[in-house]
Amino acid sequence: MNPDLAVIGGVGFALQGLKDEVETPYGRVPIVRGKMLGQKIVFISRHGDGHLPPHKVNYRSIISAAKISGASAVISTNTVGSMAGHPLGSIFLPGDFVEFTKCRPNTFFEEKAVHVDMSRPYCPVLRYSLAEAARSLGRQVAEGVYVCAEGPHLETPAQIRMMRQFGDVVGMTGYPEVVLAREAALCYASLCIITNPAAGMAGGSDLAVSDIADLMNNCRETVGEIIYRAAQKIPADRSCGCKDALDNAAL
Repeated sequence: MNPDLAVIGGVGFALQGLKDEVETPYGRVPIVRGKMLGQKIVFISRHGDGHLPPHKVNYRSIISAAKISGASAVISTNTVGSMAGHPLGSIFLPGDFVEFTKCRPNTFFEEKAVHVDMSRPYCPVLRYSLAEAARSLGRQVAEGVYVCAEGPHLETPAQIRMMRQFGDVVGMTGYPEVVLAREAALCYASLCIITNPAAGMAGGSDLAVSDIADLMNNCRETVGEIIYRAAQKIPADRSCGCKDALDNAAL
């Protein structure tokens, strides 16, 4: 039976269930099939067992696996640094994005011109469900613009001063997932966890990747509960129009 929801997990987050694999045009993808209060879900680890660096993740295979598995909605978890003073451990829901990546395949359509509309990159229905779920747990929720950097190094203070002109948080994994999900006509939303202040935003203190991982581990149960509650709020029939993203997109 097809799942209702696909969850893409980043650093420090996973869901339990029956292990399976999905064959996609971009490679075989390990998945985990499970349920939340009877709702079928599929979990996909973004980085895999070997924890691929962000610029090496096969984003096309991940989104393809979500689509082929039968899911119509995708919730992605992402760790981000704050460029706007958000409290550590708080929730951020992107409504738009800017990207500074360099070497990531970012389309399913290599041989023909397909221009999907990105006026609303993230599904408003999923975003609303996530926001309501987080607030029901007493979590602080902010919304704004996600800036995607190439990595794998953390950003410099000068880069952050530049990026602050364009957005509120910075991460390395939100793009091209969001665009590929739109090309796949999937509802897609990102559940970001503020794990650190961006470089230069904490009085010159150095950033430690271990601290980012530790904070995400401490937030694991909360993230799972937000997804659990949001999954119950997502209507089967959505008026967002994400499923029609390819209508009139091809020349």
